[in-house]
Amino acid sequence: MSYKITDDCVACGACKPECPAEAIAEGDPKYSIDPAKCTDCGACANVCPQDCCKPA
Repeated sequence: MSYKITDDCVACGACKPECPAEAIAEGDPKYSIDPAKCTDCGACANVCPQDCCKPA
């Protein structure tokens, strides 16, 4: 199972550098997670100030 970023994302960028699989991409208006690359480690969820990185 991978993580996803909900619509609550404010594009702060905290998650992207924490992803060891480089599965997070900057988007407009929110970041997105490539489920094919996501390893379900939860690193993004641990640093997200909006609590918008959730298991898919």
